[in-house]
Parts: sequence; C-alpha cells; structure tokens
Amino acid sequence: MKSASCLPGLCQEDPPVADHFDIVVIGGGIHGVGVAQAAACSGNSVLLIEKTALATGSSSRSSKLIHGGLRYLEGFDFSLVRESLKERAILRKIAPDLVHLRPFHIPVYPQTSRRPLTLRAGLSLYAVLGGLRASCRFSTLERRQWDRLDGLNTDNLQVVFRYYDAQTDDSMLTRAVMQSAIDHGASLCCPAEFLSAHINETGCDINYRENGSDKSCTSAALINATGPWANIVAERISPAPKQIEIDLVQGAHLVMEGGLEQGCYYMEVPEDKRAVFLLPWGEHSLLGTTEHTYTGNPADVAVLDREESYLLDVLRYYFPQRSQRVVDRFAGLRVLPAATGAAFKRSREIRLPVDDPQQPRLVTVYGGKLTGYRATAGKVMKILQSTLPTRQPLANTAELTLRPE
Repeated sequence: MKSASCLPGLCQEDPPVADHFDIVVIGGGIHGVGVAQAAACSGNSVLLIEKTALATGSSSRSSKLIHGGLRYLEGFDFSLVRESLKERAILRKIAPDLVHLRPFHIPVYPQTSRRPLTLRAGLSLYAVLGGLRASCRFSTLERRQWDRLDGLNTDNLQVVFRYYDAQTDDSMLTRAVMQSAIDHGASLCCPAEFLSAHINETGCDINYRENGSDKSCTSAALINATGPWANIVAERISPAPKQIEIDLVQGAHLVMEGGLEQGCYYMEVPEDKRAVFLLPWGEHSLLGTTEHTYTGNPADVAVLDREESYLLDVLRYYFPQRSQRVVDRFAGLRVLPAATGAAFKRSREIRLPVDDPQQPRLVTVYGGKLTGYRATAGKVMKILQSTLPTRQPLANTAELTLRPE
C-alpha cells in the first residue's frame, strides 16, 4: 500500500477528512486495536486515538504469552479458560508468524504444594476444555530427559509435567492488529491526545489534539480502552460515567542472560506458592512476574529492587547454575477489580460497563488478557448492536491473517 503517513511498522494512506465516525476508540493497546479491527471489519467507520505510540503501555510489558490460563482453574474460571484456549487456537491459525506453540514444564519436588495428582487432574481438565486437541494434551517426562532441561535442579525432583501454551511478541501483535484495522478502513491518529467528550442522546462530541492542533469529531459510540488510565480518562467524559473501583497490580519482568533450549518453565515460588515463568526470549530468557499494588502514575511504573530480588531468588532456587545477570527489566500493570487478598487468586474476567444499558454510547474496557483481545472486541461490538447503524460486514477477524511488520 502506498502511504502518505507511516508510523513505525504501520502504513496508512492519508484518511479523508472526517468529522463523524460510527466508533471512536481511545487507547492503542491490544484491546483498543482489537475493537478498531472488529469495528472496521463489521463495516463501521472507526477512529482510534492514541496519545504516544501503539503498545507503549501494558501491551508491551506483558509476559508475552498467548495462553489458556491453566492456573485460572484453581479459581473455577472454566468459561474463561475455555474461551482463552479457543482464542489461542484461532491466533495460532491466523498469526502463525507471531504466535508460536511452546512446551511448558512443571517440576514437582517434595515441598511443591500442588501435588502430582492435583496437577494431573488440572492438566486433564485443561485438555478437555481445549477440546482434547493435540496442542492441549500433556505428558510426563522420563527421568532420562531431566538432565536436558536447561539446568533445572534435579535434586529430589519427583516428576516433570509437560504441556503446551503459546508465546508472542505483544508489541508486534498489537501493531499487526492495528494494520489489519487500517487495511479495512480504520483511521489512526497517533500521537494524538484525547481531551474531552460529551455524551448525549444522539451520540458523542469528542475533542482531541493532534500535531498541536485542537480537533473535534462526533461518533455514535465511544470506547475507553486505555487500560490503567481508564478512570483517569473517564474524568474527561461528561456526564460523568460510573467508574469501577480498580486496583493496579504491578508485574515485573527480568530479561536474563542466556537462552533456553527446551521451552518454558512454570515454577512455584516456595514462600507464597505463586507461579513464576522462565521463558525463552531470543538469545536471552524472560523471568516473571510479580504482584504488587501500584498507586502512582501508570506511566512511571518500574521494576522495584525487592521484585528483582524476589525473581532472582526463584531463578536461583530452580536453576542454581544459570547466570544471574539481568540484561534488561520492565514492569507492566494489570487492571483488576478492587478487592482484598492476593491478586494472584483474583478472577481475570473482563468488565465492560456502559453508560446506558438501553442504548449504550460509552463502553469502558476494564482488565482483560492479551490472549482474549479478539473475544473482548466481539463482546464490545455486541453491546453496541442497538447503537450502531446497520453496515455491511467486510471480513471475519477469526479468518484474517495477521502479519508481522
């Protein structure tokens, strides 16, 4: 496509000057671009407004996993696991260059709280919820294979389970989805700052700033997909929408020296029984993640010293011979409903509150997982059925190939 305007990794022709859209999306993370793609493929006109660059927030600071959520079974989130495994299968099909199946290993020692029988039952249920596809089945490794596991401590090791999930580059996936949206008619304003919106019976009046100039447009519906900034952005909307009280939960990741040959590792932290992953990441490996409530500016989130020590202790416990040198570090924020107790055990179900259930004009996206971005977008579009004009669909997002830049 010839383009007069190119963002890094993205190309769009200069869009025609428009002052009305069916949908305006605020936020260029994975859920924002997912809604933009779904809207464009449904034949709707859509504008996405992103303040800095695509995937600069949580959508570039995740654990890079496209997974079914094995550990969500402990919270009986069966529907979420089933949906996630379905979406994983779809993404593997439509984004084969971006989403790669990886073997995951769960080592069990005498002190591991989740005993082999429990893990076997959970992995069996995982396979059933995934339709018993080959990619959802599990096995146990023979003892003669243990010494090949990238230096895993085999002292007192009792059993190693192997199952499969998938890995991606979250930033590249986000940009690929946005490019697909552009290819189907979506417009992207980036960098552009959302300033305000007023919602009335006929639609939304929206003000934003692009290239130093204040601009305005109208839309039938407005989507607040700004992740950790959702409630901050909500304060710029009138009438004031009802906000969900949320916790921002920080997750730290360390890029470690040295690669992995045998896949990924699911490690139970001895002191608090959380899960920490060690994943291949190019010539290095990725270690994460942590959970600490965060109260500052979402733009300022950074790895804490105590988080780095926590993760390195886990690495040392399971892989005593591996390098402890940190090549890079980053932290992201999860959006969870406010609650007491460990964040690790809270549901990851997405929340999609609206301004008016009868004729919604505003939908706010709270939470959500990288894996489920396409399903979330579908739910948003379903919510807006009574609000949006009837259009001729252009494509099905479950069948569109996503290509890396």
